[in-house]
Amino acid sequence: MRRWIPELAAVPLLPFLMLQGRTARRRIPRLPEADGPTEGIHGTQHGGQPLRLVGIGESTIAGVGVQWQDEAITAQLAAQLSMRFRRSVAWQSLGRNGATLDHGILHLLPALPACHADIVLIGFGVNDTTSFLSPNRWRDKLTQLLDMVNRRLQPSGILLSGVPPVGRFPALPMPLRTVLGLKAATLDNEARLVARRYANVSHVPLPPSILQPHLMASDGFHPSAAGCATWAMRLAASCPTP
Repeated sequence: MRRWIPELAAVPLLPFLMLQGRTARRRIPRLPEADGPTEGIHGTQHGGQPLRLVGIGESTIAGVGVQWQDEAITAQLAAQLSMRFRRSVAWQSLGRNGATLDHGILHLLPALPACHADIVLIGFGVNDTTSFLSPNRWRDKLTQLLDMVNRRLQPSGILLSGVPPVGRFPALPMPLRTVLGLKAATLDNEARLVARRYANVSHVPLPPSILQPHLMASDGFHPSAAGCATWAMRLAASCPTP
């Protein structure tokens, strides 16, 4: 029953929430995806065979909120992993603004040639939150994506980023923010439970500090370059040794 609290909270407020949602979409600046190459390498001074990092996900993986791809989360995670493991890290980012788990399954992952990756970063959840994907569908789709990643890329570690705490996004009005926050928390809890089924998957909640104003982009919805740096440090600290 607890898993359905967001839906129960939304029903009596639905007309007002829909109005708030339309208003928020008009008012929140629509930032572009980051410029620059979506792949690169960090830590070339370490030499040797580089670790391979692949990031797959929604707008934050696509670099919305930063100007350049090397400021986005996948590249910044590569830099942190290079420092932690004293290895060069080759990174590649496959993100799409507005992507859901379905989009990742049908379009993003199939666009990646089947090859080995040491570490995979997965970042979805906001768009599945705002579309009110049911907990059961979210669980099933996430399981499907993780199975596909393991088959195609055979990573030693998968970092499953926590669903962002939408209930604390400053750009959203109340009560829409509260209802979406409940929904995001429900999906994040499902993600945590799914991750437990896999020996190579680590569920990594976003650091609470990432929502401080100086770590957010101008839209109040995405992390800035400094926010991505904070996020990357949390992810790198949770990454198992490849």
